[in-house]
Amino acid sequence: MVGVHDELKGQIPVGFLVLKKGVDRDPHEIVRQKIGPVAAFRTAVVVPALPKTRSGKVLRGTMQKIADGNDYKIPATIDDSSALTGVAKALSEVGYAKKQGASAASPSS
Repeated sequence: MVGVHDELKGQIPVGFLVLKKGVDRDPHEIVRQKIGPVAAFRTAVVVPALPKTRSGKVLRGTMQKIADGNDYKIPATIDDSSALTGVAKALSEVGYAKKQGASAASPSS
């Protein structure tokens, strides 16, 4: 879950879901059943994997920059950089990651 820019509210929550292999369900249905209709948020995005550092921390800040369409750097400590590509693709499919033309820079050594 990250907060992404919203003109009216400042930020709104966007949830990221990684489904088990072979599962193909509507992300909004999953959130509504597991969390409840009151707590349900509007945008849930299914991604193949969450981008994590080698120590297992989720790169929420980088995911937020991608969603907002800001430039971002791929951290040198990332475990699998292809996860960021999956996040960017999933966000663009629901209308995010386009505002300012997100671009990635190579990790610094």
